Amino acid sequence: MIRLLMLLAWAPAQAGAFSLVFPLECILGKNCHIQQYMDRDPGPGHTDFTCGTLSYDGHSGTDFALSTLSAMQKGVPVLAAASGVVKGVRDDMPDISIRDPAAPALQDRDCGNGLVIDHGSGWETQYCHMAKGSVQVKPDQIVTAGQPLGLVGLSGNTEFPHLHLSLRRNGQPIDPFDPDGSATCGPGPLSALWAGDIPYAPGGILGIGLADAVPEYEALKAGLPLRPVTSRSPAMVIWAHYFGAQAGDVMTLSITGPDGGTIIVQEITLERTQAQGFRAIGKRLRGADWPVGNYSLRVIWTRQGTEIERSETNHPLR
Repeated sequence: MIRLLMLLAWAPAQAGAFSLVFPLECILGKNCHIQQYMDRDPGPGHTDFTCGTLSYDGHSGTDFALSTLSAMQKGVPVLAAASGVVKGVRDDMPDISIRDPAAPALQDRDCGNGLVIDHGSGWETQYCHMAKGSVQVKPDQIVTAGQPLGLVGLSGNTEFPHLHLSLRRNGQPIDPFDPDGSATCGPGPLSALWAGDIPYAPGGILGIGLADAVPEYEALKAGLPLRPVTSRSPAMVIWAHYFGAQAGDVMTLSITGPDGGTIIVQEITLERTQAQGFRAIGKRLRGADWPVGNYSLRVIWTRQGTEIERSETNHPLR
């Protein structure tokens, strides 16, 4: 009886009254991004609600990702997407990539650490891949929208730090970006369940930088510091880490020297569609040293002639 009263207290007045707040304490497009959406293709292929490629076959939720492991280690809170009652919690699985040989068997615990919240009227949300020991709530606890639940982690069946958020009604998966299935290819529908606007990004640049050699991809994903470029470095390399690439996309990477002259520029056509990746180009030192001053780095990403994103930064050399 007590549980029924709690559910009634938080039940939406009607289906149209139900909405979700952003489930991470981060700034979308700055220190977090949406890596994958719910798969809307009923067959063996995959497509997101815009007919884009940010999904994979059978994906039943939305992945809110951090760009690096170091960002996860600083602690990014997971927030309740709506008010309700906690149904169940798990908090004892290690934070380790599924690709790590040391990763333990999942034993049907693909979600990793997380919880389920019952919102009444058949609505529930599930939160997966949270950090071990970080879950702050208990079963039968009432939570309010925006309340901290724990931290983003790397537990369960995952290769990168993120929150997998699933929304269900009466046990059926619901896409919060297109709950009534009315979306067509292109911009998002007006029927999205989010309380605030969440713009769709078909891909994005997670970071760019300068190194003295082509960096190891694992170092970029971890957010580890690279060796600084000095005037005597044997090479000067610009790198770009990105998500949401499609085969045929073009990335133009360039370095401009302190005098405004081009050190190197190269246009790269990406050969395959992938969730995340990186590219790097560089130039070897030919003289005694590199001139001191500010070097300008630029990455421009285009798809079928349309610019998706560009990222620019300066790198001082003293």
